[in-house]
Amino acid sequence: MESQPRKSEDIKDKSSDAYHAKVTAKAGTTAGLVSGLVKELRPKQWVKNVLVLAVPFAAGEILDPRILGHAVVAFIVFSMAASGIYFVNDAIDVEADRQHPTKRNRPIAAGLIPLPIAYAVCVLLLGGSLLISALVGLFSGTGYGLLAVMAVYIAVQLGYCFGLKHQPVIDLCIVASGFLLRAIAGGAAANLNITQWFYLIVAFGSLFMVAGKRYAEVKLAMETGAKIRKSLKAYSPSYLRFVWAIAAAITIMSYTLWAYDIRTEEMSRWGLISTIPMVVAILRYAVDIDKGVAGEPEEVVLKDKVLMVLGLILAGCLFLAFYL
Repeated sequence: MESQPRKSEDIKDKSSDAYHAKVTAKAGTTAGLVSGLVKELRPKQWVKNVLVLAVPFAAGEILDPRILGHAVVAFIVFSMAASGIYFVNDAIDVEADRQHPTKRNRPIAAGLIPLPIAYAVCVLLLGGSLLISALVGLFSGTGYGLLAVMAVYIAVQLGYCFGLKHQPVIDLCIVASGFLLRAIAGGAAANLNITQWFYLIVAFGSLFMVAGKRYAEVKLAMETGAKIRKSLKAYSPSYLRFVWAIAAAITIMSYTLWAYDIRTEEMSRWGLISTIPMVVAILRYAVDIDKGVAGEPEEVVLKDKVLMVLGLILAGCLFLAFYL
């Protein structure tokens, strides 16, 4: 009677052989290919692309239908480009992923998506992202700012996939730059400008989360003996703690300075009030980092109801500051 529950738990454990066998059982089938393609797009990761709304929101223009429309386009093209990069990265890392306790369940590593199909889908997604960006800039009269941002993002991410991810520190900066470029894209799509403090918040806030993600990966490797890439071997838990502590401090400092700018420019105290949920949210997320469970930032946020509430309070304060 005691063995059955243990078996059920084993199947649900993504690092178990039973779970891996369940995933690979669909390899070579049409259903497996379709489900693999959908999973490889990683729609859960698209939550990161909501950052394209940050600049229009902070500029006080998010309620303008035209500005919002441009931001939505930026969200779409970034989702396409990011998904395309996932296909490239997983195709290149297929052998290493097959040696990892959980990454071996990714569609390409598990054999659900053949490599030629993975590369073909990648070309369609990346090419489509650039094409849509160019067409929107041409017909909307907003210029080619969004196209330039997307081209830089794709170039940097491809460089990451083809070798830069093995360079310590450089890999941290590239991953963090992806979040910054998302914010820049939201402004570029509608020709909006915003204070430098805002971009510093996004840049170092991103570095804070990326350092936490790397800490989780290093901790998992130390506990399970999983094979990790060269750059991760260069990091110790204490070094990554150092990085996320500095990043968190600069993020809070930049946010506070931005909040004072809001009080001056918008004549509102809500910006300063918003520093309270901001600081609490960073401290709350640091708890997850310290536990080593922040390997997937979007999942941490979506599963932590307190973080979600803090995010809503923060957004509410800023809304009152910019739109009241």
